[in-house]
Amino acid sequence: MAPLPDGFSYAEWNATYNGLSFGIAAMGSATIFFWLQLPNVTKSYRTALTITGIVTLIATYHYIRIFNSWSEAFTVASKDGGDYEVKLTGAPFNDGYRYVDWLLTVPLLLIELILVMKLPQAETVSLSWKLGLASALMVALGYPGEIQEDLSVRWFWWCLSMMPFCYVVFTLAVGLAEATSKQPSPAAASLASAARYLTVFSWCTYPFVYMVKSVGLAGPAATMYEQVGYSLADVLAKAVFGVLIWALASEKSAIEESGKLMPK
Repeated sequence: MAPLPDGFSYAEWNATYNGLSFGIAAMGSATIFFWLQLPNVTKSYRTALTITGIVTLIATYHYIRIFNSWSEAFTVASKDGGDYEVKLTGAPFNDGYRYVDWLLTVPLLLIELILVMKLPQAETVSLSWKLGLASALMVALGYPGEIQEDLSVRWFWWCLSMMPFCYVVFTLAVGLAEATSKQPSPAAASLASAARYLTVFSWCTYPFVYMVKSVGLAGPAATMYEQVGYSLADVLAKAVFGVLIWALASEKSAIEESGKLMPK
C-alpha cells in the first residue's frame, strides 16, 4: 500500500479509529450469536449458519489487524493541554488485510445464501462454484487498482473488477428470483428476498467507496471516507446479512419441524 498522507486532524483519525472499532465489535458479537443459535435450527441449515459465523470470525480477525495497524501508524498526544496532535510514526498502515478478508469471505457469503435456500443439489453446486469464483475474481481484480495512486490505472482495474461484479449482482437480483418464490412460506420468501437485495445494496456501496480517490478527493479526508465507508459496508454485508440468514434458517426449521409433528 502507498504511504499514508500526512496532515490528519484528530477528527479524521478518530472517525477511522472508531469505524474500525465498530467493525470489530459488530463482527465479533455476530459470530458469538450465530454459533449460539446452531442448536436452534435443524440439521439442514447448520452448515449455512456455521459458514455465517466463519465469515464474521474471519472479518473480526482482520478488523483487529487493521485496527492495530492504524493505531501503530500514528501517535496522538495533547501538547501543553491543547488540541490533540496527530503525527505519523513512519510505520506502514496495511490496508491489504481488507482484500485478504474479502477474498475469503465474499465467496462464503454467497455460498451460505445458496445453502440456506435449499435448492436442488445440482443447482446448489453449480451456483456455488460460479458465484464463488466470480466473486473471488472480482476481489482479485480490484486489489491492483486499490494500491495505485495513478487514477487511470485505478479506473482500469475498477472496470475489470466490475465485470464479475455485475454478473454476481445480476444473478442475485434476477437469477435467484424464481428460487425465492418457491420458499416454503411467505415469510421465508420475504427473508430470502431481503437477504438477496441487502447483498446487492451493500455490494453496490463498495465500488463507490473504491472511487473516492478517483473523483477529486485526496489526502487524509479520502483515507477517512474510504476506511469508514468500507467498515459500514462490511457490517451490512456480513453481520446484518448473517442475521437474515439466521432468520431464514429459523423460519424454515420451524416449518419443517411443524410438518414432522403434524398427524398423518
